[in-house]
Amino acid sequence: MNALPAAINGKPTVISTFAGCGGSSLGYKWAGFKELLAIEWNDNAVETFKANFPDVPVWQRDITKVAPAEILEFCKLRKGELDILDGSPPCQGFSMAGKRCVQDPRNDLFLAFANLIGGLAPKVFVMENVPGMAQGIMRGKFNEILAKLKSLNYTVKCRQMNAMWYGVPQSRRRLVFIGTRKDLDVNPSFPVSLLKKPISVREALKDEKIKATRSQNSGCEVSIGLPKFNDKYSKLWDRLQPGQNAHYLLRKGQNSCVKINPLKPSPTLPKLQTGHGFATICHWAEKRALSITEAKKLCSFPDDFVMIGNYSEQWARLGNAVMPKFMEAIAKHIKKEILEKVYTK
Repeated sequence: MNALPAAINGKPTVISTFAGCGGSSLGYKWAGFKELLAIEWNDNAVETFKANFPDVPVWQRDITKVAPAEILEFCKLRKGELDILDGSPPCQGFSMAGKRCVQDPRNDLFLAFANLIGGLAPKVFVMENVPGMAQGIMRGKFNEILAKLKSLNYTVKCRQMNAMWYGVPQSRRRLVFIGTRKDLDVNPSFPVSLLKKPISVREALKDEKIKATRSQNSGCEVSIGLPKFNDKYSKLWDRLQPGQNAHYLLRKGQNSCVKINPLKPSPTLPKLQTGHGFATICHWAEKRALSITEAKKLCSFPDDFVMIGNYSEQWARLGNAVMPKFMEAIAKHIKKEILEKVYTK
């Protein structure tokens, strides 16, 4: 396959699937990529993405019904020209925090991603998911996914990485798959850790105070109030030390709350956060949930990144996102160690 040219104005190209609110897209932007198209299904995620990336076309489509030929025509590409196809299929079926059902239909959305790889033949693909994909009862599914990706004529490597070593003040372990097209004769590789010591919550939030209400029209986050704790979880908070989870104080099966430890990176911020105790990440010194502004910082999103919707919707976008600083490190590595080698051969 000889369709090598792809750079636009000197920038390598990327298409994002399962784009969410744009965590991956922001990382690729910081790394100097040109995003040609984003594909996402969720209404709130699409609205948030558009607010932050007005120059990137977004398709609100069911990924299983998107044909590679449509993408090639829309992006004015030939098969094999795209530099990176990126995607993070929904992970709820694999997550250790979920029910871990092998038959969960979301587990098979990777097949739609694989179909796009086969039809677009990008030079590189990147796929991110939770470590639970490769553990316990899910190990068979992981092997199936890896075999399918390799069957597409790609050399594929998978590594567990933690975003806290790449400038994200949050301990967030993820499986990262990187595949390089075999005819390019360049093996996949991963960035080394950028930090010797991860960033703590206190360091990340040292200049942060709960800001005055800001208007959506100002280009900042939608103004929302912090949810109030109910009496039950207010009392739980009193009994917790920083870093403790209230699971041990509750009956088995009940949801919990975590009082964050300011001296360490944040624990993984989940999708679900009601802010009033049920599955809540709490402030260590003030009896309250973390604010959206604080959560953005702990996810490495900039202050001016626009969030849309109510508290739970905004939190869900952050909890589901690929951390921008994490993806920036991966994208810069691919740009230097893989794509530059391809283009200079």
